[in-house]
Amino acid sequence: MNILDKITLDKRKEVELRKGLIPVSQLEQSVLFERATVSLANNLRNSTSGIIAEHKRRSPSKSVINNNLNVQDVAKGYEDAGVCGMSVLTDGKYFGGSLDDLLTARASCNLPLLRKEFIIDRYQLLEAKAYGADVILLIAAILSRDEIKQFSEFAKNLNLDVLLEVHNEEELHKSVMPSLDMLGVNNRNLKTFEVSLETSKTLSTIIPDDFVKVSESGISNIEAIKELQPYGYQGFLIGENFMKTDNPGESASQFIKNLEL
Repeated sequence: MNILDKITLDKRKEVELRKGLIPVSQLEQSVLFERATVSLANNLRNSTSGIIAEHKRRSPSKSVINNNLNVQDVAKGYEDAGVCGMSVLTDGKYFGGSLDDLLTARASCNLPLLRKEFIIDRYQLLEAKAYGADVILLIAAILSRDEIKQFSEFAKNLNLDVLLEVHNEEELHKSVMPSLDMLGVNNRNLKTFEVSLETSKTLSTIIPDDFVKVSESGISNIEAIKELQPYGYQGFLIGENFMKTDNPGESASQFIKNLEL
């Protein structure tokens, strides 16, 4: 069993538990449920940097990245730095995140927020909306084509942007459909954890131009972005690079300044 299978198995149990605790009607009554969302896809189309900066305390491959920062400071810092959007990990067991982190980020900035989560149930989309997300992530490796279609269409009904993540050509072919806004290529091999930008380059040619192309994982320097831009990538998800520092907002700001020189 690889790490993704393990996470997914735990996630199914967790979601069943949450459904029992908070009924759908309660989520739909949340103050944020009626909020007008901000499109990350549009932000990326109109940006010169395309940076999506992440709040991430730890990960299965790196253990602790940074436990000392509060979400509010990180969100404010990212917004001041001029990033296009912020990704907030809400998985507790493997990444040390929570839906409260999403709520705090929402109260602290006006950036489009991506709920970075292992989505296996429509209930999680209602949660995302109720806790202030603008974008949801769907991971092709853990979903069938039918699930991708159901979840992405449901998300669009909630006015949420959809970022679909693929790791290889097979996942890409099963996933392309009109209800997606962005196609993300994860450069990390989930079985070996090795990272290679070649994955993004290879897949770029078969991603239709209607979608905003996003490259994820292993982007830790400006050279990587400059290398990927000619392949049509407009979004770059940076997970650990900023979070490894004492001031993620400041390091994001510096990164974007250098990128735009």
